[in-house]
Parts: sequence; structure tokens; C-alpha cells
Amino acid sequence: MRRDDHACPEAIEKVRFVRSYAKINLTLDVLGKRPDGYHELATIMQTIDLYDTLCFSIIDENRVSMVCNRPELSNEQNLVVRAAQVIRQKLNLTRGLAIELNKRIPVAAGLGGGSSNAAATLLALQQWWQLPLSLHDLWEIATSLGSDIPFFLTGGLALCEGRGEKITPLAPHWPTSMRWLVLLKPAIGVSTATVFRQLTASDYSNGSWSRAAEAALQTRSTLRPTDLYNSLERGVLAQYPEVAQARADMLQAGASYVRLSGSGPTLFSTFADLPAAAWVQHQLQHQGYEAYLTRPITTANTEISYF
Repeated sequence: MRRDDHACPEAIEKVRFVRSYAKINLTLDVLGKRPDGYHELATIMQTIDLYDTLCFSIIDENRVSMVCNRPELSNEQNLVVRAAQVIRQKLNLTRGLAIELNKRIPVAAGLGGGSSNAAATLLALQQWWQLPLSLHDLWEIATSLGSDIPFFLTGGLALCEGRGEKITPLAPHWPTSMRWLVLLKPAIGVSTATVFRQLTASDYSNGSWSRAAEAALQTRSTLRPTDLYNSLERGVLAQYPEVAQARADMLQAGASYVRLSGSGPTLFSTFADLPAAAWVQHQLQHQGYEAYLTRPITTANTEISYF
């Protein structure tokens, strides 16, 4: 019996759709450079209701193919294809797979779109094909593919440490003053590797920003905009005038504060009520910016507890 016969093709659906959610970094502390060349991080991540859609179809051929509405992403180096291939090779599967990716999350934006796509692929194949893979098995595969991917296996609210692969899920507590999020994606791409290479010693922190934010969220204490911090923000604003200008325009449009998500260039601000958030989004779109109105979510069918 072939390894992939434990869930015979006749017993499973031929097509499956899944959503793949983006994230923001509420905080991002860079503690220093590691011996392996990566940087030690402490960051609080939260999934948001901005998502890509993946469609998986079983095919008779022993291969994985992928097409995307962004043609430049339709290639074998896409993390979606790589994630599927790792699982097939690990379990010696011969069942073929065609993947369609409808991309809505901005690319190279600091929102984790590619990592989320990969995690969604791992979870979809495990559940759909009834594969003998534990969450730890998936975590090991995810870690081998990219630093942000393990977070997306569970999503929600979490403290991520190490390279980002050490995940501590947090209770889904979220301030009422931050119910709505407006994201602005400047019309440029930012290289994560370049941003990290250009960090200076003064950009490093001791992790206290993320720890303080974690404590505030878990004890339902006051979390002020000034409590949010991103070690990469200073360098990105200095190196990319377009991001600095977008930040100024966001403040001018009515945002009370603006923070960078991940390595950028996406900026975000939070709002207590929908009219204020919608007004800022409208103002930014009127100026020609790519702006999104979204909210924090969990990905485990549980409700966020607002305080």
C-alpha cells in the first residue's frame, strides 16, 4: 500500500478552498544579532481580517503546480509550492496538486502574506488529506521554510521570540480603543534582509517593549500608542522617504499615531470606532494610497475579548 493510500482519493473532496490571513506586529524588539546570522527577536503578532484565498485541487499527475493572480508569484519558488512539496516528500506522497492563489495581501509589505500562505498550505493538506502529522511536525516544517511561518499555524495573538519561530499564544484580549485598524501600503517594496543589515546598535532593545505590551494585554491594562515600538521603524523611515511621507500623510489624515508593521513598508494605526477609521482610509485612498480597513481576529473560531 502506498503511503498516500491512508486517505484514499475517493474518500476526500477533490477541491478545497482556504483563507490565509495577514498579520501586524504590534511590537517588534530586535535584541541583537545571532551567531547563525539571524537576529534575536521579541515581537507581538496579531492576525487581521485581510486575507488571500487558496484553492487546492487534486490532479492525476505526480506534481505540484500553482497559478496566482499576481503572475510574478506563479513559480516553484513560491512558499506555497515549497510547503506542499516538503509534505509530499516527507510522506512519500504521489498525489498531485494544483494550487490557485488569489492574492489580496500586499506583497513584500511586512504583513506576512507569503508566510501565511505557506502555513495555510501545511494545515490544509494535513487536514484535507488526513495526514499523520502532528502540530509539532508542522512546526518543524514551517521553521525550515521561514521564520514567520510557525506563527501562522495558530495565528491569533502571540508573543514570538528567537527568529520568530518560538511561539507563545496569548489570550485573545484586545483594547476597545484598537478595535479597527487602518493599513497603508506605500507603493514601494522593502527588502527585509536589507532593513536588518542596516540596523545600528542604537536600534537594538532588550525586549522590554514587547514584554510590557504582553503584560498589558493579558492583564487588560491600559495600552497606549506610545507603548508600541518597532526597532526597525527608525531605519526604514530614514532609508525610504516614501514611507516617511506616507506616515506624515496618515497623521495629517487624522490618525493619532502611526506604527510600522514588521520590516514594512506597511504602516498601521488603530481606532476605537468605525467612522473615524473609515474617514482616514477614505482620505488616504483619495490621495492615491493603497489603504485597508480591517480588524484583529483569531483563526480558531473564538471571539476576541475586548476591554
